[in-house]
Amino acid sequence: MKLLWTVLGLSLLAPAAFAETPFQLYEEGRFADAEKSALAEGDAAGYALAARADLAAEMMRPEPCRPCLEHAEALAQHAIDLDPGLPEGRIEFVVALGYQARLIGALEAHFKGYAEKAKNNIEAAIDSDPENAWAWAALGGWNIEIAHDAGSTLARWLYGASLKDGLDDFSKAFAAAPDNLVIRFQYALSLAACHEAAYREAILDALSRAAADAPHGAYEAYAQKCAKELLTALRADDMDTFDRLVRHDQGYP
Repeated sequence: MKLLWTVLGLSLLAPAAFAETPFQLYEEGRFADAEKSALAEGDAAGYALAARADLAAEMMRPEPCRPCLEHAEALAQHAIDLDPGLPEGRIEFVVALGYQARLIGALEAHFKGYAEKAKNNIEAAIDSDPENAWAWAALGGWNIEIAHDAGSTLARWLYGASLKDGLDDFSKAFAAAPDNLVIRFQYALSLAACHEAAYREAILDALSRAAADAPHGAYEAYAQKCAKELLTALRADDMDTFDRLVRHDQGYP
């Protein structure tokens, strides 16, 4: 009888003891479950992870979904409201804005103030955590994209952005997280969309590193697959395919 009660007790404890955390669900690619579980935490970190799960699902979707991006933005904003000092909420907010800007176009994004909102949140994230690789990568991508879209003179005058600053920012991201394959992949995308011919060797190096690193979780495995596809096209000088993949991977319709 004592053994029976012991077994029954263990069986009752097992679901709680072995319940998967929101981050484990995220790593497995169960993004809807990860969001639900993260939101149940009720804190800023939970809302930030819920936004991250939404954005990962969006990036892996064949076609962009603006309502999905707006939902992720709202989750990230709630994380910021709960804890302004938490970098993750601000980073997810910036990612959501960036993808929306590509859907609505540079002019509308300018009038909506997306660039300023993004920069303010990135700088706040860096102030909270100066060694945050994701924040430095976000600032690098922001600088490069603004400089490309607006031109060097206008980018500096309107936003204080420059290509050189973007390259420096990514260098800081690599120093903080040298084995982060997603940051290498995003660096390659930023340069490819900007000046592919001028930065061919840097793009090849970044994609090669992203293709060789060990992925952690479903989204990193997806990013690595995309990096390998880009690398194959670039090595084959199939620039039509390469350019099409770059636009798709950056979230353009």
